[in-house]
Amino acid sequence: MSAQVNPAPVPPPMAPTAVPQSLTEDAFLGGRLRILQPEKGYRAGIDAVFLAAAVPCAAGETIFEAGIGTGVAALCAIVRNPSIHVTGIEIASRYAMLCEENAKRNGFGHSVRVIHADVKDALRKDLSHLPQHGTFSHAIANPPYFDEGKSTPSPNILKAQAHAFGPEDLELWIKVMYTMVALRGTVTIVHRAETLGKILGAMDGRFGDVRIAPLYAREGTAASRVVVQGIKGSKAPMQLLPGLILHTENSQFTPDAEAVLRDGSTWRLR
Repeated sequence: MSAQVNPAPVPPPMAPTAVPQSLTEDAFLGGRLRILQPEKGYRAGIDAVFLAAAVPCAAGETIFEAGIGTGVAALCAIVRNPSIHVTGIEIASRYAMLCEENAKRNGFGHSVRVIHADVKDALRKDLSHLPQHGTFSHAIANPPYFDEGKSTPSPNILKAQAHAFGPEDLELWIKVMYTMVALRGTVTIVHRAETLGKILGAMDGRFGDVRIAPLYAREGTAASRVVVQGIKGSKAPMQLLPGLILHTENSQFTPDAEAVLRDGSTWRLR
């Protein structure tokens, strides 16, 4: 499955500012985005870029992100379509603040709202600072990848917090995204390929027209990640797509991967 060449517009140049200690400034989408991230701790990578590229977002629509982190996926989506708006929930206050700062530094402060809260709180109806249920066009998530108890906890509290992801949490996050989107809205998630069964189980009865797009590290290898997208309320059958190969034999990005990661092309699943 090839990326669709649709170069992202270049935002206004940012004034150079000093990078605070303990942070790094990382380039995404060929330098269209400059993202501050903790030098140590959980750091967003290419999974977030592919997640954003897969969202079928039209002008003026809204996205809800569970676990927005430093804002990489949200801002990648906005660069491709500057008229959209993203609301994200983030439990770690440092990441929530960094997300807000990253949005401002890239000229998209008006396009992002960050709520400092636990993702599960989004299911509650008694918290006025949380968004109204069923009001978003799309929902996305790049959940933590390490099940609690299956890996050695990181000495860094932010990384450990991000990776302390219990077996029931994946279903909870999908339930939250289902609750937040309107009927016929899409939910898109990127995760380890081995969790595909859990993802599909959590989507069963909630979504239809589910599309599964594997990401392969190299040709001939098993998929390392899957991007899964469903439509709330649809009854259409599931489809397994060809997916995308990330690297050549020389460990360079393939042209299709490069188109998404550097050129800002879309990677539509439907």
